Amino acid sequence: MECLGVSSVQSLQALSDLLSTRQEDDGDEERESQQNASVYAQLGPGHIGPPPKNDKEVSTANVKKDSKDIWNEEEVPEGSQYDDLADPRPQPEYEIILKQSVGTEDLFLGLNRKDPSSMCCEAMLVKIKLPDIKATDVFLDIKEKFLDLRTPKYKLGLHLPHPIHSHGGKAQFFSEREELEVTLLMNRPMDFINMQ
Repeated sequence: MECLGVSSVQSLQALSDLLSTRQEDDGDEERESQQNASVYAQLGPGHIGPPPKNDKEVSTANVKKDSKDIWNEEEVPEGSQYDDLADPRPQPEYEIILKQSVGTEDLFLGLNRKDPSSMCCEAMLVKIKLPDIKATDVFLDIKEKFLDLRTPKYKLGLHLPHPIHSHGGKAQFFSEREELEVTLLMNRPMDFINMQ
């Protein structure tokens, strides 16, 4: 059993020597004979290969030197400023429906190559139930990938499943159903291919 342990320690040392990039001197055999068993006992998986580099230098390729900003806009995920865990207001019920404009030439003849998949959808409809709320109490802010809705009773911070055109939407409040419908036009990089 001991022979097996020494064999595996020697195998580990041989593997470390193979993976190491440092210069080896000619006295490999003398060096191995001088090391004692306690050194072999301290070897582990982290000792295989070259020693780790301690690079504490931070790459400043993306940092603007003239700017006094603490961070860039790309470093902060969109919508995270609205996440408030201490806010006790509940989230209202909502539903996201994808929409597409389909005519008879699409339905019967298939001329525009549209299919029922979500890739061919042009708009997103978000239905939000707001019981006991008036339209004047609703604050709505829409970003490219985030919808922020606030009322005195409810709060909704919704990360949208697809990017949208933030200036091309439409919101309508139905007081008889106590529901807000927000229609958002989707912004997809391949729209010129899919929508022809």
